[in-house]
Amino acid sequence: MTSALAPARALRIGPIELDAPVVLAPMAGITNTAFRRLCREYGAGLYVSEMITSRALVERNVTTMRLIRHHESETPRSIQLYGVDPKTIADAVRIIVAEDHADHIDLNFGCPVPKVTRKGGGSALPWKTGLFRDIVEGAVRAAGDIPLTVKMRKGIDADHLTYLDAGRIAEDAGVAAVALHGRTASEFYSGTADWSAIAKLKETVTSVPVLGNGDIWSAHDAVRMMAETGCDGVVVGRGCLGRPWLFGDLARALGPETDSMPVDATLGFVAQAFRRHAELLVEFFEDEGRGCRDIRKHVAWYFKGYPVGGDTRAQLATASSLAEIDDLLATLDGEAPYPGAAAEGQRGRAGTPKRPALPDGWLDSRELGEDASCTLLEAELDTSGG
Repeated sequence: MTSALAPARALRIGPIELDAPVVLAPMAGITNTAFRRLCREYGAGLYVSEMITSRALVERNVTTMRLIRHHESETPRSIQLYGVDPKTIADAVRIIVAEDHADHIDLNFGCPVPKVTRKGGGSALPWKTGLFRDIVEGAVRAAGDIPLTVKMRKGIDADHLTYLDAGRIAEDAGVAAVALHGRTASEFYSGTADWSAIAKLKETVTSVPVLGNGDIWSAHDAVRMMAETGCDGVVVGRGCLGRPWLFGDLARALGPETDSMPVDATLGFVAQAFRRHAELLVEFFEDEGRGCRDIRKHVAWYFKGYPVGGDTRAQLATASSLAEIDDLLATLDGEAPYPGAAAEGQRGRAGTPKRPALPDGWLDSRELGEDASCTLLEAELDTSGG
């Protein structure tokens, strides 16, 4: 489950020093306070919130204001913002700083989801170089002493790469770090991440840390990415779904505690982690029924490869109380060992390569035209809070 240990490498993002160069990637519906707390209990790193819509924050949408809250145990606190309007994003950053909601802010330029890119947001936005520069420069100014970073993809597709230009712009704007997912928007999560792009970005951006993202399924993958690309740290997304203890493996492989014992992920250990996750979700939602409904999507990830029958999995995926979950977990063979390869590899939906959804005429120019400005205004009407 772990790898040959690499030399311990701390990661500094502005004034924040992390014992292990590891960041939890924002994932919608996943990286809420409950999951962040759980991951933190197993390892070290920076644990980022779900993506927060800037306009929703500025308008103090109730759901959004709940999502930016951190538990008192969370230090340092990190929030990721999404938006397309420089002023709105800067205003959102000012709120976070003035009201002390976070110690670190990340800007999302990597989301490949069609409902985001078709309005010019996420991984589509860096194509408009001037707009990208205005957003990042304004956000850095608004952040003041709070470190601000950007996360992005290689570009829209193989013919429209943006990451090197965006990396230079972000560095010149004064960001504290740049993270790159080694795929384009058109690839979604399919195929294999292009780690060579991370290496190219590291050669291009030299004054701030460069973080690599994509296909980190194990501590071995993290060690290999850092060795092959020279990146300063790793960003972990789907690889930790159903196994928050991956952050413990990463801390042992990349952090200072290289002599600690690796996790013995028996079925009993996994069941305990699942139960703890459910408990934290109930606390987060302040509603047992809602917390138990939210844990249902995690069942397949936690028990991938383990001898848990279909009936039990189905019952866990319909349980409505912690007591019901406890009764079901008690029926499992806690001594069943880690199943090896059956539990390894890709988690979450990979999707298939497809033509990205973009505003009409988006690729015609790298400058922002009047029609595109109208489309961006529509994107800023999103007040969903995530």
